[in-house]
Amino acid sequence: MKKYNNPSEKIIIALDGMDRNNVFNLLEKIPEITWVKVGLELFVREGPDILSILRDQGKKIFLDLKFHDIPSTVARACYAASQTGAEFISLHTCAGVKALKMANEAAQEGASKVNLMPPKLLGITILTSWTYESFASDLLINQSIEQRVLHLAEIASNSGLGGCVCSPREVQSLREMHPETFELITPGIRLLGSDINDQSRVTDASEALKLGASKLVIGRAITQSNDPSYMFKSFCDKVSI
Repeated sequence: MKKYNNPSEKIIIALDGMDRNNVFNLLEKIPEITWVKVGLELFVREGPDILSILRDQGKKIFLDLKFHDIPSTVARACYAASQTGAEFISLHTCAGVKALKMANEAAQEGASKVNLMPPKLLGITILTSWTYESFASDLLINQSIEQRVLHLAEIASNSGLGGCVCSPREVQSLREMHPETFELITPGIRLLGSDINDQSRVTDASEALKLGASKLVIGRAITQSNDPSYMFKSFCDKVSI
């Protein structure tokens, strides 16, 4: 694995479970943070203004709202989201090819209207909370998680999306099929021996990058630690190895 001149570029801090005061405190403790993920919790609590605030602080944003609806609704949502300045926007790949293509076109148009660089749309494959057992019993899908992830990532790529979100367990297979320009964003990152919380398919930070991940989404392992700055540096050191 190559060394990175700026390892913080490889780490996206998930601001889950926070309000704006928590976010400000975290960014004050760790000014080196480059990327942040704004998910449903923070977005619903604080509204879209939080995106402007983060942009004003020079942060790059992964807007992780996981849009999933009929094609026209998904497209309109991505049109609006593209005007926030977020670099990444997520939507569920299982919304289907029509929805993905319409969303990608809408995002390009929306960003262009306000003179912004268009965001990369990321297709959610299978959430890292799913286990092999629950995938089969809850959804009655007679297919392995790995097979379904590969299929959904192919749909995302063929629809013109900029990448996908997958667990680190599927990264190697996906990277063998897709070029470096296709972003593979991986949550489920932990330090070895740490609590996995409500995620199932997890791995270590350096291992995920070795397997081909583009960027790592890390949340509670840093944000809920006793020393977030130390933990952030620890992950940066892992990325730099």
